[in-house]
Amino acid sequence: MKRQLILEDGTVLIGKGFGGEIEKSGEVVFTTGMTGYQETLSDPSYCGQIVTFTYPLIGNYGINRDDFESIHPSVNGLIVNEICDHPSNFRNEISLNDYLKERNIPGLAGIDTRKLTRKIRQYGTLRGRLCNMDVDVEYIVSQLKATVFTDHVKRVSTKDPYPSPGRGHRVVLVDFGMKHGILRELNKRDCDVIVVPYNTTAEEILRLSPDGIMLSNGPGDPKDVPEAIEMLKEIIGKVPLFGICLGHQLFALASGANTSKLKFGHRGLNHPVKHLATGKVAITSQNHGYAVEEESVKNTDLEITHVALNDGTVEGLSHKKFPAFTVQYHPEASAGPEDANDLFEDFLAMIENFKKEGEELCQNA
Repeated sequence: MKRQLILEDGTVLIGKGFGGEIEKSGEVVFTTGMTGYQETLSDPSYCGQIVTFTYPLIGNYGINRDDFESIHPSVNGLIVNEICDHPSNFRNEISLNDYLKERNIPGLAGIDTRKLTRKIRQYGTLRGRLCNMDVDVEYIVSQLKATVFTDHVKRVSTKDPYPSPGRGHRVVLVDFGMKHGILRELNKRDCDVIVVPYNTTAEEILRLSPDGIMLSNGPGDPKDVPEAIEMLKEIIGKVPLFGICLGHQLFALASGANTSKLKFGHRGLNHPVKHLATGKVAITSQNHGYAVEEESVKNTDLEITHVALNDGTVEGLSHKKFPAFTVQYHPEASAGPEDANDLFEDFLAMIENFKKEGEELCQNA
């Protein structure tokens, strides 16, 4: 079955269709991960996007029940050079092709993914549509140019609060499109977690008596979530805070910094990040199309703690006055290297110190 990708600039790439037979539009992006395609499919941060894999062969080890990062996949489509029809792995339960058919997600194989990736790198992220061969290309192009993708966080955030009990520190995890890996890392450390929707107010969060607050990853433009920015303006300084990815950007906006869209984003499992205080470099998993503007941090109470070695992008922030820090990358990995996993320990240590300082103040009062 032939299928084509039509881009907003009029480019048409024809290949072999696989997966669902539906037609879908989305922001066409690329990821450089050699593995981890199952986690990518199920990462809510990819909501509304058509993901191109730069690694030439995808699907080698199939799909299993353990490696999902959310219950429902959020991607709008997949583009690969070659899809593996006969996966080989002891955990394999279903092929990638069959999984995409079940979930009605369209795929395109047999195109020059290097050419597509170079186009995105040169001209920036493009809107595109995976569709059948019998469509009016000019009409599709005009529709793509007029399309605006919004409300992604609303689509992927939990609708209701729910607990994930533990015997340790109580952490309120604000879900902007949370990967399960973040919750797993908190559970692993016996945290008493309460997951809340993206639009939960500061008053509602504080009513839960958290020892710490965690801001999850999520899709899209952070400026599309004004309710979260207002919530953070009230929260910062009252409870220790740790943010990841979209949570990092929202924290920056709430603190007076600014964000902007990257030309083609950071997506993959092999992005080097430098910790400025120690000079240490971690290889990180990343997935973001927006970033904090370095210049905008100067007139705030924020300090840049991490930078990307590939392009100098701001990858970490801490507050100069209050117990709060954030990173643009994914310390929980899932998939990817776990070089930055100790940031969860830093978060818990910050909670301990905050509690200790509070107890000392009470004793001296």
